[in-house]
Amino acid sequence: MPAQAGTKRVRGVSIYRPFVYGTEAVPFDPSNKPPRTPPDHTHKWKVFVRGVNNDDITYWLKKVQFKLHETYPNSMRTIEAPPFEIEETGWGEFELVIKLFFVPESNEKPQTVYHGLKLHPYDGDIEAKKARREVIRSISYEEVLFNEPVELFYDILTGGGLRSKGKAGKQHRGVPTAEIPERITQANVYSREEESRELDRLGEAIKTVKQMVNEETEKMKVKEEELAEIKKSEPVLPPPQKKK
Repeated sequence: MPAQAGTKRVRGVSIYRPFVYGTEAVPFDPSNKPPRTPPDHTHKWKVFVRGVNNDDITYWLKKVQFKLHETYPNSMRTIEAPPFEIEETGWGEFELVIKLFFVPESNEKPQTVYHGLKLHPYDGDIEAKKARREVIRSISYEEVLFNEPVELFYDILTGGGLRSKGKAGKQHRGVPTAEIPERITQANVYSREEESRELDRLGEAIKTVKQMVNEETEKMKVKEEELAEIKKSEPVLPPPQKKK
């Protein structure tokens, strides 16, 4: 029996699309807290899902559901159009549940990711960062994988089904891509440039670890030689005699 329209899959093909999700938090100035802010709230924060470098992701992402801590009113919130984000205030850190719903043409089930809300700095000069009330960012890079997508969705993912009106009324949009940007920008660090830097850092770390292993191996050899010399210098005691 032939597959129903819109359900036939492109066999042997996997397509992935990158995106970022995370949180940004800013501590309040105690002397200038916004009105109607609960007295125990110390930060303004935001949770979001975005395209890398703010690229359009609406051709595959329909809506996003954010599950906040149960102490928030309406803790399950759904955003059905970009920007896919929620702003709130609070005093404590907790785990956010982020559920991605794909466009109807995808015929795909929702996927869920988890992210911890970060309100405080944990590295560098922590006290100086607190004094300056710096923005605290906690962002994760992720790739959603569409394995053997249906034909219509495959067409959308690869550019054949993407259309938007231009100045002359013509419909056009650039072919979507899974490639991350070439360079780092102020709004985005996920790029080939940062990827190359990370590989360099990993390479240096591997060299350091190898050097440490070699040094410890040499130390162990010296200790083993010293132990062997000690054993040679010790008198050999006769075996104990059995009592009659």
